[in-house]
This record gives sequence, C-alpha cells and structure tokens, in this order.
Amino acid sequence: MTGRATGGRYSERPARQTDGRAGTLQEVAEAPGGQPVWSEVDRYIEDLLLGPDPALDSATAASAAAGLPAIAVAPNQGKLLQLLVRASGARSILEIGTLGGYSTIWMARALPPAGRLVSLEMDPWHAEIARRNVAVAGLSEVVEVRVGPALAALEAMVAAGEGPFDLVFVDADKEHNADYLDWSLRLTAPGSLVVVDNVVRGGAVLQEASTDSAVIGTRRLFERLSAEPHLSATAVQTVGSKGHDGFVIAVVGGPA
Repeated sequence: MTGRATGGRYSERPARQTDGRAGTLQEVAEAPGGQPVWSEVDRYIEDLLLGPDPALDSATAASAAAGLPAIAVAPNQGKLLQLLVRASGARSILEIGTLGGYSTIWMARALPPAGRLVSLEMDPWHAEIARRNVAVAGLSEVVEVRVGPALAALEAMVAAGEGPFDLVFVDADKEHNADYLDWSLRLTAPGSLVVVDNVVRGGAVLQEASTDSAVIGTRRLFERLSAEPHLSATAVQTVGSKGHDGFVIAVVGGPA
C-alpha cells in the first residue's frame, strides 16, 4: 500500500468534486486520472484506518514473488474478517482456501490465547508460501495449513470428530461452494459464523443460463442458503480494489 496518512489526513490526492447527485456505476466508475474511484476509496480507507503492517506487506510481496495469483482479499476486507473474529469471540477458525496466507494472518491475529486456525489448501506450493508468511507473522503456533483437496479434508475432519469451529471462512474454488457450506454445517455449532467470499462476481450471479462453473457454484450456494433452516444469512455487495463482488455472512442456528 502507498500514500500513507500523514498527520491524520489523506492529502496526496485531490478531493473529487461532486454535484450532490447519487451517480450510477458508470458515472462513478473512474476517477479523473482513470483509476476506478472505488479503488481510490479503498486506499483512502486503508491509509487512514489500517496503517502500515510489515508482516502483511511481506506476505503480499512474497506471494507475488512466488507467482501466486493476486486474488487475496483486500486489506480492508482482511480487517473486516479480523473484526468478525473478535466480535464473535471465536476461538477456533476453519479457512477453506489458504492461497498465500494473507487472510489467514488477519484472522489468526484476532484469536485469543490457545486459539487455533486450520486452513485447507489444494496447491502444495501455495501452502508452502503460506506457511512461510505465517511464520514471518509469528503465528506458526496458531495456524495449521493442511494440503490436499478440501472436500476430502473436510470429510476426514468430520470422521475424526474435529470441531466445532466458531468461524468458517470459505474462499476456495467457487464450483464447490454449496458443498463447502454443507461440510461447514457439520463442523460448526449454533452461534458459529460462516463467511463465503466472491458471491456476486460482477453481477454474474444473476445469469441463470451461465455456463461458468464459478457462477453455477455460487448460485447453488444461494439456493442452498435459502433452503437451509439452520442458517440465518445475508449477502452484501461490495465495490473496491477487487472490483464488483460481495460476500455471504451466515449464523448457524436458524433465523433470529
């Protein structure tokens, strides 16, 4: 991240003039310099509310140097995950999809003493980079990264009697989102949170006839959520440095 706050003010970019109208997405899509305005807003939030973080910046740089795709959550989204862990009082976290461990670090930092986080990663190279990043953040004793197909790992966890987990964060292949939700329900308890990322996909979730496996999987997730009496859920659209997307938050235990 660049353009840190100085003296409590974000002064490196001129204020964007408005006429008081609520613009359409097309009208507000780009700032005068051609940068999407919501990406600029993300940077403004990050600079004023998050501040520098050597361990997280190192994780981002190391992941990029290792050739991992730049698809980790944005910093302000990572902070949201951390706040959800703190607000829920979670002591155990299950993460489905590790990548380079960026979101892992955010969440693990919020755990109380003796808390633990288990993260599932399909790709051995991604898992290795994640372990290194977690170690740099000083969280190796808190985080366990397991390598292999997530569905098989989840089945093994249920068979072994693991859990319940207080919070589950799903950010893996979208094709199996509904399956991950089903296994999450078997590894949680009433009051647990389930968070699923990337559920709007630029609005593509509306495309009933889509042949994209990620869209099909995400629509299956919503259908599963709507039919599950043991969950109370909502979804929130987002715009930001990661584009137009959104996430699901569900509480295990049924409607309030």
